[in-house]
Amino acid sequence: MKYYIVAGEASGDLHGSNLMKALQKIDANADFRFWGGDLMQATGGNLVKHYKERAFMGFIEVIMNLNKIFKDISFCKKDIANFNPDVIIFIDNSGFNLRIAKWAKQEGFRTHYYISPQVWASRASRVKAIKRDIDAMYVILPFVKPFYKKHGYEVTFVGHPLIDAIANREQVSEFKFRETHKLGNKPIIALLPGSRKQEITKMLSVMLGIVDYYPDHQFVIAGAPSQDYSFYKTFIKSRNVKFISNKTYDLLSISTAALVTSGTATLETALFKVPQVVCYKGSNISYQIAKRIITLKFISLVNLVMDKEVVTELIQNDFNKKRLKQELDKILNPETRKQLFLDYYELEKALGGKGASEKTANLIYESIKS
Repeated sequence: MKYYIVAGEASGDLHGSNLMKALQKIDANADFRFWGGDLMQATGGNLVKHYKERAFMGFIEVIMNLNKIFKDISFCKKDIANFNPDVIIFIDNSGFNLRIAKWAKQEGFRTHYYISPQVWASRASRVKAIKRDIDAMYVILPFVKPFYKKHGYEVTFVGHPLIDAIANREQVSEFKFRETHKLGNKPIIALLPGSRKQEITKMLSVMLGIVDYYPDHQFVIAGAPSQDYSFYKTFIKSRNVKFISNKTYDLLSISTAALVTSGTATLETALFKVPQVVCYKGSNISYQIAKRIITLKFISLVNLVMDKEVVTELIQNDFNKKRLKQELDKILNPETRKQLFLDYYELEKALGGKGASEKTANLIYESIKS
């Protein structure tokens, strides 16, 4: 069967690649065409456009690139029509995907959505369009199913694919990893400043501003696959900072603590049982707009799933060197760490266990057959 998949940014590429692998196991003739990244490309099929070409962060950045976005939407519609897939699978990336879905439904294509747009966080009015344009929705966070039910739309909770991605990864030897990357023997504090240039620029300089307070720890920047070292190099001023590209899971597996930009990485860090401080800073205008339309108590997925403050969130003006040092000191304290580990185990249980990609693949395949 023919599958057209539309994913954006690094997390969509990861989940898209695992879904593709699961589909290949049950459909020997699976033919993929997709918008995604390196992981999806390595799985097989034809990459139409890489997420690196359309990574825009915040309201202002999107407005500045509207012309390019509309050209991409137009091109995507034509490409789908030419490929004529048995199903279109949308992965997150709501601003782009919901526009394609409206057209696709009108054209008579099957429309399935894996990893819901964050309508539970803002602009719940979008549920009306989702009910109209999406044939099946597969959600990965437990609180999203009752949210949709409240709006009269039945969706399927499949569990979180990160659990599988982490469980199935190749284990790394800490000794070998430290030796390969010249990390020495100090406890490691991982820095995860995001994947897009705009957010890295805002996050990394503040994170690196506290390095000199911790000479007995080794700070390591987790470089995103979408960015080159030359970009990060301009921020690094201390010898106590190392850079490792595209090895975030290996790094987290041996880290003592982490400073993490809000997003999927907060959940990944928690599943590796690493105490963390969640950080976020956007442009002032974007932040003011977001503050008025986002209705959530928290921004990190860890706190949202647990419905309480498990990890500290430093947002906008609270994200400064003084507060960051205070919160890092707390998570290096043994008593704080003990409670965090207990909460992390509860979080993993709430996420529904293994098999999200396989469950979703089977539901998609069976729906096409029937």
